Formats: sequence, structure tokens, C-alpha cells
Amino acid sequence: MDPNGNIQPEERAPLITYEDVAGRLELSLTRPDLNEEDVDAACRKALVYNIGAVVVRPSDVDMAVRILGGARVALASVAGFPHGSSNTGTKLYEGRDLLRRGVKEVNLVVNYGKMLSRQFQHVETEVLQMSESCHQSEALLKLVFESAYLAEDLKNILCKVAKRTEADFVETDSAADLKQLTALCKDLVKIKVSGPSTLEKFQEAYHAGSERYGATDPFAIANEWKQILAAREAAAKQAPAVTG
Repeated sequence: MDPNGNIQPEERAPLITYEDVAGRLELSLTRPDLNEEDVDAACRKALVYNIGAVVVRPSDVDMAVRILGGARVALASVAGFPHGSSNTGTKLYEGRDLLRRGVKEVNLVVNYGKMLSRQFQHVETEVLQMSESCHQSEALLKLVFESAYLAEDLKNILCKVAKRTEADFVETDSAADLKQLTALCKDLVKIKVSGPSTLEKFQEAYHAGSERYGATDPFAIANEWKQILAAREAAAKQAPAVTG
């Protein structure tokens, strides 16, 4: 806590290796304008870059499973996308179908209408059932919301729901939420934020408490990081000659 009484994020371990960055990146492939060739090529590129996870549309899961197989790159997909408005039965079937087909991470979109109507029990029951399905399949559950739709108190409630239902992540589209989410979730629920495809923004999010970073071009971030690591390695090789 700073002198003004504000909660400060805990200092995090420094980013040192390529995996420290690449393993925390998620490639988002949920845009409606992507064709199958686009998705195929992006999944194969994610393998080359050893990105942490790829998020695909439900209709692309079978193809992505064939490409990613048992690779370290995790396969994720969405349920209730994009606004969480489908009924609970439909959403649960969608999630369980994804798990059956090989998805290892389900990104469940919060029902904004129910949250705004303050029907919190409905939302929690829905999340709890999806959480149980995911964990029975040894998969992760991410609870997804867009910052613009929810006031601060509703975000607080969602964090409590995530903790009670043992969701693995809460996911936001706004880095401005990180301070609040980190303070509420602490070590019980991890945080993912989506944002611009720059190393600087990734690092800011990481040090603010985010464990995952979603981007449409995580490869740009990985390439920036590779350049920094290469420069560090070159400087380290030159150091003995300079000091000698």
C-alpha cells in the first residue's frame, strides 16, 4: 500500500527467458472475417513461436485439434460468444461439446443482461456448472467480460463468483481493470487481459498482475522479445572482453 492508502500490485518475478513471454501469450482467432486457411496458418505459426494458447471459434476446433495435437500450445474456444446471451442449457452444451472435441480451455462469456439485471444467482449457477464440466475434463475455465458493459461493483461481484465457483481465470478487455481485479482475485483466480500487440503493453499488464495476454498478433510481441534477448546475449558475450 502506498502512502495515500492505495493498494499496489505485488512485485513480480522479472521476465528472463523467451518462454516467460511467449508462454503467457494467447492468439485470438475469433474474428468473423477469418477463413479456414487463415486459421490453419495462424495455428501452425503459433506452434513455431510456442505461444501459450490459441483461441478459435467453435467451428474451427476440429481443424485446430489436428494441427496442435498434443503440443504445448493449449487449444481454447468460446462458449456464449460474443455477449453471453444464450440460455444456460445451450451454453453448457456448447462448453461440454468443446471439451469432448479436445479443447483444453473454455472461455465462457458472462451473461451481461443477467448481470445488469442483478440476477447474480443465475450467473453463478451457470458458471459453477461450466466450471465442474471443465475440471472433470482437466481443462481450464476463463470467465470473460467486456469492461464497457459492467460497472465497478458488478466486476467485483464477478470476481467473487469466479472464486466461489473455482474458475481458473477472469478475463477482461481493459488493462484499466487490472488493479481492481488483482486486488480482488489475489492468488485464487488468475487474470487475463486482451490488448494491443506490443511488448510494452504486455509488460505493463504482466507487472500489473496479468498472467495471460490476449492479442490478435502475439507474434509481434514475441519478435520484440526475441530482439531484446538477442541484444542481451550479445552484450553478455562482449562484457568479458571489455572488463578484461
